Amino acid sequence: MSESKENFSLSDPQACTAAILAGGLGTRLRSVVHDRPKVLAEVQERPFLAYLLQQLARSGIKNAVLCTGYMGEQVKIAFGDACGSMRLLYSEETSQLGTAGALRLALPQIKSNYVLVMNGDSFCDANLGEFWAWRAGKGAEAALLLTQVSDTRRYGRVQVEGDGRVLKFEEKGGTEGPGWINAGIYLLDRSLLLTIPEGIPVSLEREMFPVWMERGLYGYGNQGQFLDIGTPESYALAENFFRGMKSN
Repeated sequence: MSESKENFSLSDPQACTAAILAGGLGTRLRSVVHDRPKVLAEVQERPFLAYLLQQLARSGIKNAVLCTGYMGEQVKIAFGDACGSMRLLYSEETSQLGTAGALRLALPQIKSNYVLVMNGDSFCDANLGEFWAWRAGKGAEAALLLTQVSDTRRYGRVQVEGDGRVLKFEEKGGTEGPGWINAGIYLLDRSLLLTIPEGIPVSLEREMFPVWMERGLYGYGNQGQFLDIGTPESYALAENFFRGMKSN
């Protein structure tokens, strides 16, 4: 079975569905984005979420589930049922369930063997096909995309072995200086979602990743540019970030 899985690609609907975590309250961003969910914060006159959907579509993803919550109806109005040839589905929280709880709620709409999970408030200019191939080579049930930053204190640091196995997550505000951080993109075996408690708030980062480390959790290091828009200061960098990407 594992051998056939390695032949799957991101463009195979049976192999991989995307899920974007777009239900956060965005409280830190309210001073500059107060009338919409943060995934609809405008960057170059486009919703931030449009950049994530474009990245998925270019990678060959055929189905994406948008895990919405706060002001979620605005997301559906903005994007409808498709982004180009990519089908869009919606899973809406009626109460805050956390990053893992939102995925568990969306499970009935995820029919594929694997799910490519993305945080809705960050972007990493990574080759998702290469990430998929690397995960398949490891035979990993769970893999995180990692990126390097000059100072990990704001994000927390991820320590990995030479083969990519995750050893430790350090909390925000810890070790300073350059290092690997969680870029907010994950490839997870669908069966792992069944281990998430149902109907209660659960965090991927704080509660599920430590459990999955025992089963083999891997981190894929890449050099892609990274941006999150979680604070007014980082959101202010978004215009130049995407303008710079276009010029590369």
